[in-house]
Amino acid sequence: MALGFFSRLKAGLARSTQKLSANLGGVLGGRKLDDAALEELEDALVAADLGTEVAHRIIASFRRTRFGTEAGEAEIRAALAGEIAEILRPVARPLVIDRSLKPHVVLMVGVNGTGKTTTIGKLAQAWGEEGLKCMMVAGDTFRAAAVEQLQVWGERTHTPVVAAPPNADAAGLAFDALVRARAEGVDVLLIDTAGRLHNKSALVEELRKIVRVLHKQDPAVPHSTLLVLDATTGQNALAQVDVFKEAVGVTGLIVTKLDGSARGGIVVALAEAFGLPVHAVGVGETAADRHPFDPEDYAAALEGTAA
Repeated sequence: MALGFFSRLKAGLARSTQKLSANLGGVLGGRKLDDAALEELEDALVAADLGTEVAHRIIASFRRTRFGTEAGEAEIRAALAGEIAEILRPVARPLVIDRSLKPHVVLMVGVNGTGKTTTIGKLAQAWGEEGLKCMMVAGDTFRAAAVEQLQVWGERTHTPVVAAPPNADAAGLAFDALVRARAEGVDVLLIDTAGRLHNKSALVEELRKIVRVLHKQDPAVPHSTLLVLDATTGQNALAQVDVFKEAVGVTGLIVTKLDGSARGGIVVALAEAFGLPVHAVGVGETAADRHPFDPEDYAAALEGTAA
């Protein structure tokens, strides 16, 4: 990560780091890592939203390699950062656009309020700067604000936005957009969708319908299905992954709003629980605040071990 983004990431994760430090309490600093200390450490990791599976894995490693030793705070923090980075490395995979597909279809899903529409705009801006021709689809036809927000991003990034009247059929809109994108030689087609989890069955059916209708043109579409998660939801993010995996088979994650969260450990819990690629993380509203996911930098920022 560029130094500027790492500084923003570290600042964004400051609340998460403080929460972890507060939970670690007396475990840090010159104390022998016996059964009691390791039990306290495990509880602290769970309380910091890393989850029970991650906590158990880290403590099992400490028990093998550090049991009975005395360790200072810096040593424990560095060891925790190393364990966290090891969990994150397998999922730190950038989203690679296949330019030969014309278009590479990206279906964006997520609960309303996660920053999904903003993320689409950021992706269009970043890929446009790389020379890719993008098109966006305002598939959340139930929320006028979502359509308007995407149109603002379209104007800002000089990206065409395919929209329809309020409450129009999102699947039909996506189908027509794919026809147009192919005719115009678009490289990336970004499809926004609704995210009304309070009516889960309707949401799941609508997403499945979009995929079914797209399949009529090409069974390989969408090529990528990205779930946008709000870090401030903490452990609830795990349940959201379950819902959207069931609906459309998520291929990758983008985690937003880390700058407003004390629950940055949830990224580690997601990695351990699902093993899905984490393509990017966000610490603000601008395109510069979204960046490909780097496990070492994330672990260091979360533990407060790097300047």
